[in-house]
Amino acid sequence: MTTTPSPDIVLHPLRGAERPLHEWLTTFHLLSVSLDPFTNESAWILPTARRILAVFAGSSVRTSFIVTASADEAREFMGPIVDETLVFADPSRALVRELGITALPAFTFLRIDGRVVAGAQGWNALEWRRVADEVAKTVSWSAPLIPAPGDPGAFAGTPALV
Repeated sequence: MTTTPSPDIVLHPLRGAERPLHEWLTTFHLLSVSLDPFTNESAWILPTARRILAVFAGSSVRTSFIVTASADEAREFMGPIVDETLVFADPSRALVRELGITALPAFTFLRIDGRVVAGAQGWNALEWRRVADEVAKTVSWSAPLIPAPGDPGAFAGTPALV
């Protein structure tokens, strides 16, 4: 998955002002887990995704969740996570489409230059580990253990563009 999304696509955080993608990339890379709150698969991966993103929270990567729902629906699905992590609402799935995602959940690494340089779709621990390793190498950080005890078994995910 290598793509370059439009730098002008507007991202809608649940807390704070909406801004175009290029403004989110002025200082930090963007590491995101995209979820569909209306599927079991996204609920299954949420604890794992939260753990993985927490490892990179102190690095030069902006960690986030992209939730393919309205702001209210995203808040309901994410619960207290919205108070500790950046969460974007993407009800039209415009951002998901721009990132080249076809299955959810997805794990994407968008470098500061605006290119998606690593990504995984569905849940396959080895693919997610490859993304995490690319992030760790880029920012000189330690990668999380993937898979870890308690992580779900592999699954393909659900269509991202419905």
